[in-house]
Amino acid sequence: MKSFDLVEPATLDEAIALLDSQDRSVRAIAGGTALMLMMKTRLFQPTRLVSLRQLDGDLRGIRVNEGGGLRIGAMTSLAELEYSPLLAGTYPVMSQALRTLSNIRIRNVATLGGHLAHGDPHMDLPPILLTLGGRISAVSRRGRRWIPISDFFVGYYQTSLAKDELITAVDVPGQSPGVYCWYEKFTARSADDWPTVGVAVWYSVDSNVITEARIAVSAATERPMRIAVAEALLINAPATRQVFSKAADAAADEVQPIADLHGSASYKREMVRVHVRRALEHALNSRSNGAG
Repeated sequence: MKSFDLVEPATLDEAIALLDSQDRSVRAIAGGTALMLMMKTRLFQPTRLVSLRQLDGDLRGIRVNEGGGLRIGAMTSLAELEYSPLLAGTYPVMSQALRTLSNIRIRNVATLGGHLAHGDPHMDLPPILLTLGGRISAVSRRGRRWIPISDFFVGYYQTSLAKDELITAVDVPGQSPGVYCWYEKFTARSADDWPTVGVAVWYSVDSNVITEARIAVSAATERPMRIAVAEALLINAPATRQVFSKAADAAADEVQPIADLHGSASYKREMVRVHVRRALEHALNSRSNGAG
C-alpha cells in the first residue's frame, strides 16, 4: 500500500475545503468498511484521505423533519439506526432490513452516508429508500443541493455525487397510514451476506384497490432501480396474488440482470420474479397481522 496523507478536519467547512474536484485519489472516509478493503486490494490508492470522524452536530443522529418524516445525519452508524425506536416506529421496513445488513461489527462502524456514497449495487438500504421517496443532502464549496435517491445511483459503483461533495443527511418523507412496505432479501449464503437479489415494495390501498405503487430492485442489477412496468400493472388493480404474480413477471422481463459471484443473469432474473411476488404478498400480510 502506498503512503498517503490522512487529515482529520474539525468542521464540515474544513472537510469540504480539503476535497478536490479534479483529483480522484483524494477521498473522504467515514466508517471506512468498504474503502479500506479497496485499499488493501489496491483497487484504490489514495494520496489523501479526509477523515470525517470528528464531525458532529447535524451530521449525526435522527430527528423529525418538517414533513413529519425523518432526517438522518450522514455520520449516523448503521447500528444506531438499527436500535433507534424512532426509526422503528416510523419506518419499520428499514429497521427490519438492518438486522441482516452485514454483521454487527460492520454496523457499529459503517455510516449511512458511506453506505450510500460507495454506490455498491448490493447494499440493502438504497432500494428501500427508493420506495420511501428519500433524498440526499450533498454539500460542497458551491453550497447545498438535494438529490432524490432516484437520481443518485447512475451506474455500477457510480453515483451522481461530485468528487468534492459530501453527503450530510438523508431525508425520508412521512408515510401515510394506508401504505404497505416490505423489503425482501435473498442471499445464496448466510442471512447477513450481500443480497443476490434485493426487492423493496411500497404501495397504498383504498377499498382493496392499489392506488399507488413503487417497486425497486437491487443486487441483480447494476444499480438500485425502480421497475415502472411492474408498478403500472399494480395501479388500479386489486391487491391479490394473481395481480402480484403479473407484476412479478413484468419485473423479471424488464430487468437486465448482471452475472457475478452471487449468481448468473438467468438465475437472478428468476429470483427477481420470485421475490417481487413474495415482497408484495408479505407487505400485505404484515399489515394484516399488525407487523407493518
